[in-house]
Amino acid sequence: MSHTPLQHHIPGPVGNLSVLEQGNPQGPVIVMSHSILSSGMMWAQQAELLAACGWRVLRADIRGHGGSEAGPAPYVMDDLVADTIAILDALHIERAHYVGLSLGAMSGFGLGVRHPERVLSLLLCDGRADMPEAAGAMWNERIDAARAHGCAVLAVPTTERWFGKAFLDAHPDTAQRFQDTVGATQVEGFVGCAQAIQTLNYLPQAASIQAPTTLLTGANDGVFPQVMGALCQVIPNAKLEIIADAGHLPNIDQPTAFNAALMRHFFNTPAWSQP
Repeated sequence: MSHTPLQHHIPGPVGNLSVLEQGNPQGPVIVMSHSILSSGMMWAQQAELLAACGWRVLRADIRGHGGSEAGPAPYVMDDLVADTIAILDALHIERAHYVGLSLGAMSGFGLGVRHPERVLSLLLCDGRADMPEAAGAMWNERIDAARAHGCAVLAVPTTERWFGKAFLDAHPDTAQRFQDTVGATQVEGFVGCAQAIQTLNYLPQAASIQAPTTLLTGANDGVFPQVMGALCQVIPNAKLEIIADAGHLPNIDQPTAFNAALMRHFFNTPAWSQP
């Protein structure tokens, strides 16, 4: 068994999708999906942890992010769901566990709604299943800025929203890594994904999600503790965990607490605990 990631370039509906695979090739599969303006790099620590426990871990770059090709905007969230299905099909994976954060969580709700037969479980962090008009309108300014100046113009304001300036000042290497990743995001990919967020509307079908679901949120991440708390009442097999002193990416700013929640999700179910 090797924990060194294996690079895949998988044909998706509109272009090649970059996927890093590590862990036990015969283990149960976990697909990990990231936030907008990030990439699979944000899951490096968690992927290593899960691989060491015997899982087969796939870190997928969302279209237009990391090493994945963009395809022309606009997108809808079902397009991103279709990319995940394309990865599973190409690797001959019938069913998988899914871990998603922010945009990855939004797409995860769609995966649970549209393709329940492909989902073993969901762990969804700091995402929502719908997009109120006022919240969606906030993306217009960011779309305009990226189109005019490239995604690098979003690097500092985005990372400050995610982590807070004090955290970035205290962790300059993390700040640089994420700001570089934001800046490297393809404009077409960012715009298309932002438009998918603006039209997000899985909430009416969320009660149909049958997979065991853990909803995680950073306690300091704006409205998300309330939003995900409400979703926990809608999804039949869901449980909610709030991570103290965490922002939008708790796997980065509170990794010990996040990893503990991750382990609870996977190892509190006996059938999953023997990869």
